[in-house]
Amino acid sequence: MKIAILAAGAGGMYCGSCMRDNTLAAALIRAGHDVALVPLYTPLRTDEQDVSIGHVFFGGVNVYLQHATRLFRRTPRFVDWVFDRRWLLNLAGRRGASTDPARLGPLTVSTLRGDRGPQVKEVRRLVRFLADSVQPQVVTLPNALFIGVAGALRRGLGCPVVCELTGEDIFIDALPQPWRDEALGMIRDATGQVDRFVASSRYYADRMADYLAVPRERIAVVYPGIAADSAGMTPPRPANRPPTVGYLARICEEKGFDRLLAAMVRLRGRPGFESAQLRSAGWLGAAQREWYDRLTRQAAAGPLSGGYHHHGEVDRAGKIAFLHELDLLSVPTAYAEPKGIYLLEAWAAGVPAVQVAHGAFPELIEATGGGVLVPPGDETALADALADLLTDHDRRLRLGQAARSAVLARFTDAHMAGAMLKVFEEAIAPAGE
Repeated sequence: MKIAILAAGAGGMYCGSCMRDNTLAAALIRAGHDVALVPLYTPLRTDEQDVSIGHVFFGGVNVYLQHATRLFRRTPRFVDWVFDRRWLLNLAGRRGASTDPARLGPLTVSTLRGDRGPQVKEVRRLVRFLADSVQPQVVTLPNALFIGVAGALRRGLGCPVVCELTGEDIFIDALPQPWRDEALGMIRDATGQVDRFVASSRYYADRMADYLAVPRERIAVVYPGIAADSAGMTPPRPANRPPTVGYLARICEEKGFDRLLAAMVRLRGRPGFESAQLRSAGWLGAAQREWYDRLTRQAAAGPLSGGYHHHGEVDRAGKIAFLHELDLLSVPTAYAEPKGIYLLEAWAAGVPAVQVAHGAFPELIEATGGGVLVPPGDETALADALADLLTDHDRRLRLGQAARSAVLARFTDAHMAGAMLKVFEEAIAPAGE
């Protein structure tokens, strides 16, 4: 099958969605399919081999300039090319990632206009490239925020369009009015141009069916998958290592870093847990730096003094080493997470998790037996659950082994690729034809 996967880059940062798309493309290629992984906005950054094509479409700088001024809507390609340089796109992407979504309303609506909006040059260039160089049988959009180009893709390529759903509601709901309602209305109006939607969990499929006002049966569920060797074999735990809890995600309030830090402060204040350690790894943006420094200073002045270390943004080898230092993982998100790829990565390393009972977490833990759930926002309950598992070595080992086995049996890249192929086949030949 000839497949075009459009993937939104994250400005030189590791991003769960673009890494998932790269993993999917690589698995489909290994299975013998002809796949073009096309970066949008910025180049992709992955911790596995990058299988994307060598250039970016909808370069983030050009998208902004064409939105902001009419002059750049008429410039020739050689001028636009200057603003599509990798270093510039990554720099702009990193700065944009630190921008409050509340300030992005006009640009979001502008991009959703697709070939009827200011970025029509970018739409035409993308369609022309796909038609001439790829000739796909199916195209996937990275998220519903790119749905404005679906109609142009269908008309220009004569093939079905599949749209991934990856957490757009969180971004859209953060937009101020009137941009929030206008963006959501435009997305809903464009859903008829999409042949199939794909969500990463049952929770998110149910959520987005209501949010986008589309029939639930139009949304397939394809769970994320990771390479079977993602974490290698789990090494024996050193006998003298203090009990260690890990956090593997972007360092921000939305992902719940502050909640885990508060729970660890409570835990370290309990008898028998004075040596418990917290380790974190993930991108820390400039906009979060002051917040992070204040939190960690306060924690270091109390029971957590000497018990916390941040490993920064880790590559594949660093991630594996980080996971092998942990007894438990916890990313107690403030919002209902639709994916949770970091759980699969921890489970592949045999590390059980303590997660909050919302979003995709309950169904993932039910499917794997890889951890326990606590009520969202309850830092005392989180500390209690961490304490219970840290003191029960046998149970922790059972949970970790069950989770690792489940990931290998149900949540690998090959499983994800097989499930996506079924979606593609249904889109190409709808039921009953």
